[in-house]
Amino acid sequence: MSGHSKWSKVKRYKGALDEKRGKIFSRLSKEIQLAAKSGGDPDSNVRLRAILLKAKEVSMPMDTVKRAINKGTGAEASAAIEEVVYEGYAPAGVAVLVEAVTDNRNRTAADIRSIFDKNGGNMGASGSVSFLFEKKGQLIVKKDAIGEDDLMGLVLEAGAEDLKTDKADVYEILTPPEAFDQVKKAIEDKKIAAESAEVTFIPKTTVVLDEKKASSVLNLYDALDDYEDVQNVYANFEVSDEIMAKLDR
Repeated sequence: MSGHSKWSKVKRYKGALDEKRGKIFSRLSKEIQLAAKSGGDPDSNVRLRAILLKAKEVSMPMDTVKRAINKGTGAEASAAIEEVVYEGYAPAGVAVLVEAVTDNRNRTAADIRSIFDKNGGNMGASGSVSFLFEKKGQLIVKKDAIGEDDLMGLVLEAGAEDLKTDKADVYEILTPPEAFDQVKKAIEDKKIAAESAEVTFIPKTTVVLDEKKASSVLNLYDALDDYEDVQNVYANFEVSDEIMAKLDR
């Protein structure tokens, strides 16, 4: 597993869907509400359209989706929410970016700081680790869905930057953020289902962890990921599959 590769996280996410369905719906509701501030019509709101596809994949109830859109557009009263990003370090010098959505910035900042402190990390100032990451579109496609040469030609023509083939069962496609939608559409037009598709933060360099350090870093990572206001956690670590299996992650 790596801090930027989503495939392991996707498999865990799908396997835990039933037990974490409420949390997943809550996070998606916040994303929908934020996106809908720019308009409630997915045909003219690219960000909203992408999030609605996520909601459909996990069978989010339409009533919940509509309520979140109405809150975002102002058609339904709700507490004002905002996006915030926190930065810091996990044990072993691993850089961490945390994206959160909150209606109380002071409360969330204090809670995030406490999670860092309790798990051997340190929350830093804005800009302390963000320079170690790049914003990219990332799509994960199973290798049995299409051949490497065919996929390479398809995505590069659509605007992708790179196609990584080092994992045993999936391809990882990286794009500039502005080319993400057209690359995703090119794949969908070929009836290829992406296992994961999102604009994310990719680390420029990674820290390879042994078993002891991996356990400490993952404890912090999971604690942050479990916090109700957190939408995404990004980190620049690398952990072998063997160590992940030992840690039962």
